Amino acid sequence: MAEPVRIGFDPQDPDPPESARLLAAEVVKRLTDDDRGGVLRRRRPNTNPVVRIADKHLVGQLDLRGVESPYLLEFVRCRFAEPPDLRQARLAGVEFSACWLPGLLGRNLSSDNDIRLIDDTVVCGTVELTDADVRGSLLLTGCSITSDDGAALHADRLNLAGALLAAKLEADGEVRIPGVRTGGDVSFAGALLSNPTGFALNAAGLNVGGRLHLTIDTAGIPFRAIGQVFLPNAKVESDLSLRGANLAPRSEPTDLALDDPFFDQNAALVADRCRIGGNVNLDRDFVSTGTIRVVNAAIGGSLRFTKAVIDLSQDQEPFAEQVAALPGPYPDRAVHLDGTDIRGGIDARDARFAGQVRLVDVTVQGSVLLDGSVLSNRGGDAVEGRRFSSGGNLNARDVLFFGSVLLPGSSIGANLDLRGSRMLKPGSFPDGTTKPLLDLRAARVGRDLICAAAGKGKPFSAAGELRLRRAEIGRMANFDGAQLGFGATRIALNAFGVRTQELHLLVDIPPQGRVDLRSLHCATLADNAVFWQSTGRVELEDFRYDALAEPIELTDDAAVANRLAWLRHAMRSTYRPGPYDQLAAMLRASGNEEHAANVMVEKQRLRYLALAEGSRFLGPGVRLWSWLQRVTVGYGYRPARALAWLIAFLVLGTTWYGVKPAPLIANTDDQIHWNPLLFTLDLLVPIVDFGHKNKWAVAGASQWISALLIALGWVLATTVAAGLTRMLRRTT
Repeated sequence: MAEPVRIGFDPQDPDPPESARLLAAEVVKRLTDDDRGGVLRRRRPNTNPVVRIADKHLVGQLDLRGVESPYLLEFVRCRFAEPPDLRQARLAGVEFSACWLPGLLGRNLSSDNDIRLIDDTVVCGTVELTDADVRGSLLLTGCSITSDDGAALHADRLNLAGALLAAKLEADGEVRIPGVRTGGDVSFAGALLSNPTGFALNAAGLNVGGRLHLTIDTAGIPFRAIGQVFLPNAKVESDLSLRGANLAPRSEPTDLALDDPFFDQNAALVADRCRIGGNVNLDRDFVSTGTIRVVNAAIGGSLRFTKAVIDLSQDQEPFAEQVAALPGPYPDRAVHLDGTDIRGGIDARDARFAGQVRLVDVTVQGSVLLDGSVLSNRGGDAVEGRRFSSGGNLNARDVLFFGSVLLPGSSIGANLDLRGSRMLKPGSFPDGTTKPLLDLRAARVGRDLICAAAGKGKPFSAAGELRLRRAEIGRMANFDGAQLGFGATRIALNAFGVRTQELHLLVDIPPQGRVDLRSLHCATLADNAVFWQSTGRVELEDFRYDALAEPIELTDDAAVANRLAWLRHAMRSTYRPGPYDQLAAMLRASGNEEHAANVMVEKQRLRYLALAEGSRFLGPGVRLWSWLQRVTVGYGYRPARALAWLIAFLVLGTTWYGVKPAPLIANTDDQIHWNPLLFTLDLLVPIVDFGHKNKWAVAGASQWISALLIALGWVLATTVAAGLTRMLRRTT
């Protein structure tokens, strides 16, 4: 059969034409002999001569091991029967364009110019450049490398004066570049690196003088890695960008011990202890199905996750509130940043995270933005951020949280803004008890904590406990329009020991559970009747506020009555004197003495009621004594009422003794005429002696009435005296 007609030379053809055969030894001979046989040509004057071989099938091995040659080697559309051997060689430069190679041996190669494998060059084997020294750049643009039994690219400790440019590289096998040093950028834009059982890209200790780009190329093709991207101890002078990239973790577990609770078995990106001079961009449609691990790193710019999707649910996460199936908690973290120092901010707006976001001991000097995101780890921790620190705002507006947000001991420089967010499905402690949905124990917020509505129809809602114990909030804690405590929680709001200037409790619906405001101190309180209708008790011991946001007018008796009713409902049947003392002190400080007295009268009424209920036999007597004090002297807080009773008893006593015959004289020493008015007055006023009480001796019913008037006089007169004393103390 006649041989088919060939058009040009195809280096991919495993059976090239006989006419294209060229012995590799001939190339070596022409490079090393003085007789160059016309192989050499110059591209431009004053440049190194070029050896250019095109459209050839090189038979035998191109053996340049240890050769020192001043020539640039160019192979265009060539096919090599054996891997070219450039080990320990010193060349002016080498280029393979649109070639086919079974591998490339270049260990300890030294090149004065670029090394290029470009323009759809195919390598079926390993490109070996370990310890090579290239005073130009390494270009792998459009190259395809497939290795069956080793690394696709093996370039440990490669030293590049220029850049490593591997746009659209397709590598089947590990791309191994640990310890590589470059003076310029490293770019794998649009590349596909596949090593499902290990490292897709191993760049431990990489030192990049410019940017590290694992991004979308100019044609819109994203960087893709199937297998782990391994960048521990890497140093990048500018940006590390995986913008628009797609990452998938290795499919087989590692040999590392799995008893370390901080080890991420399914990490897609590992960048522990890396040093990045600029931004780290994992945004704009960045997708990962494995953990993003950047632990104990230093980032000179910002960390960006805008519109990223990090999904460890194996495509089971709905990222929606109303769903039939509710996956989670996930065994793996979505993001692990423990101990990382970020000089800029974190921007994760409109992102999606399925798995825990771990931020323990992370320091962010700028702001953290999570607006519009979904963080899902149902039944677990959506965010674990103990001792997290942010120099600016932490904005999480209109965010959907599935799982607990734990920020105990954290420090927020400005606002912690959760406006319009929804918090669902809290995690559990090992003993089975439910964790709080938001944990801010001992946290410090420099300005405002905002758990409020974002507008009509967008309330802040939490189906679990908000735990703010001993948090310090610089200006305002705002719960206006909030919906607190749905679900199985017993505590809706735990704000024990909180310190803040303003407390806003204008909630949308009654809290569904207990509210703890013990030892909370604020300067201004804004509340409404809905808050005090909590389905659980409101704990108010040592709850102190200096003023109300809407002051009670001196004539507004209804406002005081309403507030007293709120307190009674809040504390249920339990009597606590502190809340009434606090309300009275606040009213008294604003000059509202009358209403303060009303509050104290109510306090005493409830006190005696509690005493009566606690006494089995003396209860009726305690109730009677309470009623007598209330109607006569207002428990001592109504001295004017006591004075009125004094006058009334003075009139009654004068009338009684006036209609009776003059009594017998008991003391002849005093020359006093009988006067019923002065006699009654002498009985009622216990301290002042007008001389009539000891002058006359009454008998019969008058004797008992005299004794009653003396007793009433002691009670009423001392009450009036005490009232006058308080009045004089206020005026001095």
